[in-house]
Amino acid sequence: MTLIPDVLTFGESMVSLRSAGPLADGGALGMHLAGAESNVAIALARLGHRSAWAGRVSADELGEYVLRRLRGEGVDTGGAVRDAERPTGLMFLEQRTADLTRVQYRRADSAGSALAVDDLRGPLAAGARVLHLTGITPALSESARQATLWAAKTASAAGIPVCLDVNYRARLWSRDEARAVLAPLSSYASIVVASEDELDLVGDPGADGPAVVAGLRDRGAGTVLVKLGAAGARAYTPDGVHTAGALAVTAVDTVGAGDAFTAGYLSGRLDGLDVAGCLRRAVTLGAFAVSSRGDWEGLPRRDELSMLDGHEPGSTIR
Repeated sequence: MTLIPDVLTFGESMVSLRSAGPLADGGALGMHLAGAESNVAIALARLGHRSAWAGRVSADELGEYVLRRLRGEGVDTGGAVRDAERPTGLMFLEQRTADLTRVQYRRADSAGSALAVDDLRGPLAAGARVLHLTGITPALSESARQATLWAAKTASAAGIPVCLDVNYRARLWSRDEARAVLAPLSSYASIVVASEDELDLVGDPGADGPAVVAGLRDRGAGTVLVKLGAAGARAYTPDGVHTAGALAVTAVDTVGAGDAFTAGYLSGRLDGLDVAGCLRRAVTLGAFAVSSRGDWEGLPRRDELSMLDGHEPGSTIR
């Protein structure tokens, strides 16, 4: 008997090429896997949950690299499509200063951007306990936009909870373009995740944060998670407002921190934790993400979740 995934997600997974200094100066580039949705899938798999990723990758070595990395982390890639006509997207990251990382994309006309409704029919028909999607995928192309909306509608109608992480990318579309798509999309979500400066993208233009949250709750979102950066996070639920402070760690790389936070919350929900426990796990994964380099490489296994508890910066566990 095949078990359904705890979480099904889809989107574009890319090859990330990382530089320790300015790209213009040349030097070695490290090859990594990147993508908001695949970050979440890997984080959940590391915590022992069944996660599945669907999407399109090239039919060449780079596409194989993406799938091998996902499978190596325990993510089900049975819903992946190999595209013989388009390349896998690339992302270049340079550590420009100790506190600033700069990202450049080469993802136009990529395999991932060609995602279509038919690519998702099989994976979604197989079922899932949660469908996770982000605001990045509908920004990639018209077909990806239609696929995202179709998946959200279909999952919601089937009683599958939908988690939407706004994840706004200014290099992909304007705020007005994003709002026109994400505000309607959010009406199918039972969990909405956004940073404070993203809330207006899932609400009425000009509405303040509390008004947007109230509107989301009225439209059916049982939980609205607001990421507050170094100040932690806030969760709005039927039981009230809950807050959690960020864990004190040394931040070295913030890329992927929001994805780790979302995965932590979903993990807690899948484990049946209360809201406070879910938030605690969310900020814990966020702390692991910012205090280690890479989108997901430093994320914890389940037996490491308490590793940051009670340890001073610079501690050694012996």
